[in-house]
Amino acid sequence: MPVTTTKSSLADIEAEGLVLGVYAELPLPGPAAEFDRLSGGTLTSLFEAKEISGKKGDVTTLLAPQGVKTRTVVVVGLGPQNSLDRGTAYRASAAAAKSLSSKERGKVVFALADQWSAELVEAAVCGSVVGCVGQDIYRAKKSRFPLANIVWAGVDDAAAERGAILGEGVNLTRRLVNEPPSDMYPESFAAAARKVAAATGLAIEVWDAARLESERCGALLAVARGSVKPPRLVILRYQGAAADKPLLALVGKGVTFDSGGLSIKPTDGMKTMKCDMAGAATVLGAMQAIAQLKLPVNVIGLCGLVENMISGDSYKLGDVLRARNGKTIEVLNTDAEGRLVLADVLDVCVQENPARIVDLATLTGACVVALGNDVAGLMTNDEAWCGAVKSAADTCGEPMWQLPMFPEFGEQIRSEVADIKNVGDGRWGGAITAAKFLEEFVAGKPWVHIDIAGPSFLEGAKPWLDAGGSGFGVRTLVELAARGV
Repeated sequence: MPVTTTKSSLADIEAEGLVLGVYAELPLPGPAAEFDRLSGGTLTSLFEAKEISGKKGDVTTLLAPQGVKTRTVVVVGLGPQNSLDRGTAYRASAAAAKSLSSKERGKVVFALADQWSAELVEAAVCGSVVGCVGQDIYRAKKSRFPLANIVWAGVDDAAAERGAILGEGVNLTRRLVNEPPSDMYPESFAAAARKVAAATGLAIEVWDAARLESERCGALLAVARGSVKPPRLVILRYQGAAADKPLLALVGKGVTFDSGGLSIKPTDGMKTMKCDMAGAATVLGAMQAIAQLKLPVNVIGLCGLVENMISGDSYKLGDVLRARNGKTIEVLNTDAEGRLVLADVLDVCVQENPARIVDLATLTGACVVALGNDVAGLMTNDEAWCGAVKSAADTCGEPMWQLPMFPEFGEQIRSEVADIKNVGDGRWGGAITAAKFLEEFVAGKPWVHIDIAGPSFLEGAKPWLDAGGSGFGVRTLVELAARGV
């Protein structure tokens, strides 16, 4: 959606909606103070009467306000001024955009920025692009209407452009996750990736089933066997620096639907399993943004794509698989399939000789039990690299928390029949034993695994975002790339 800027005063702006920000305490910030003067002290009186709190994300709508040429003014809380950060700016702007998206609107002006840094502006603009987009992509009667014309007042043009690019990357990820599995399967995901590559100049390579067979991707292919939809591996390359500069690798799990296989999920557990490709979708959204931002870094994105279904040829409990790196894997649960897909994709990644690896996956319900629905789990073989990933996430306001990777967890995946098995000993520490499994395939490269099973898909709406795919992780990956490898 188009995002433009204006330097006009609020008195001269004509729009269908105007968004203002207020802090948790007076005095009012610049744009809000200007509106207050034009409207005869409206905001001050509402603030003093506690009708407006300034609490983070609180939205108050004023209809037919005096002093400006707009039908609606939305006032959104920014919290305490001294604690304003990118996460707050993103969510506040998104909450305002969401509140205005309940009906079709043309021009909406956002006047939140009050001498903000370029980074704060980028985050807020990103939020304005994301918040007004819903999951109702197949509804005849829409519940969300993307804002037709977003205008940001008093901000730098370049910062606004970067924020819009980031928002479109997040929305791409959300749309892919929200597509039904009848339309989003390995081949169609690969087709979507080809379109992104063509539009942004990314180099793309797609491995079909025959190529995967010739490359000895036995773990990934075993998961795919039960489906009539053939698997794919998508490899995207972006070169923004000299060829001899370090390479950052982003790896995503792309199980476009997960029935659980023969270890079949119950109905309630299967309802949202179209989201099991969120890791791959996050990588694609981030790669689109990285290319459009022309970041001075080299990045490779790899997406392993399968359906985990049931048929007479489904892989079975007790099977022993041979992964691409030669390790043998005893299968004790066909619903622990994402790690099998990533095993081979990580080995392909390693052969590209990246300096650093990040993988993202909706890998375990155990991580949701440990950290809840809003926090992703971090697991690593390199503390410095994990610290860099967490720093990028904290800066963006995408909550992540590190879980321990003690050697004892690795002992739980040792098999009596094969080299390793695809589950640990019982339910406990399941997110960590899954990560220890993945560690077997990174060949000692600095690597961080992000389990996004909780925050990648919202089963209920948030004040700043509709239910469904959240795009969680896109902003962190782009921030990480922007900082260099």
